[in-house]
Amino acid sequence: MFSDADITAIILTLKLATTVTVLLLLIGTPIAYWLAHTRSPFKGLVSAIVALPLVLPPTVLGFYLLVAMGPAGFVGELTNRLGLGTLPFTFEGLVVASLFYSMPFVVQPIQNAIEAIGTRPLEVAATLRASALDRFFTVVLPMAKPGFITASVLGFAHTVGEFGVVLMIGGNIPGETRVISVQIYDHVEALEYAHAHKLAGALVMFSFLTLLGLYSIQRRHGAQAINLKSGL
Repeated sequence: MFSDADITAIILTLKLATTVTVLLLLIGTPIAYWLAHTRSPFKGLVSAIVALPLVLPPTVLGFYLLVAMGPAGFVGELTNRLGLGTLPFTFEGLVVASLFYSMPFVVQPIQNAIEAIGTRPLEVAATLRASALDRFFTVVLPMAKPGFITASVLGFAHTVGEFGVVLMIGGNIPGETRVISVQIYDHVEALEYAHAHKLAGALVMFSFLTLLGLYSIQRRHGAQAINLKSGL
């Protein structure tokens, strides 16, 4: 059904999306927790920075990341000094760019879920001498589970569908930076519409099933929350 080049692009895309999702959960959770509880005057600034990819054209974000990570950029100079070379046109560069581009799709659902918990459960846990780490794993994580699921699904799906940012940062290197969206673009440029239809149709089906599954999970958790409140 798919050519060898298509399969390579699919595998690379899944690898990228998985890596980015895991890293975003590790990086985004502390940010979301801080945004949910802080009263700092910098909350608005941090929230705006996190949400910027939602309104910024991908090519603009990709351009500035390309400049920053290039040989003359401050990130590029740092990675060169560390002996890592430059990040543009590498898989690692795609990961860094995708972290920025998919950040709001992970941080915001987790932040909303933590804010919905409120402070009362944490205060009760604190009176029982639970440490901050204990309160997170025994109170926040279980109660905000729907938010973490939503964040994981949206972060993964959004990374799979990237085009502008990955093209700016990664270019079009087979087996290294040519993801599904770029592969579809190549098929269209070559007038290989049959191949493009197969990959595009697979992405449409993937996106539909992802959203369908996400809404089903949210509906189930919503029903559980209603039942819990009724019992109380």
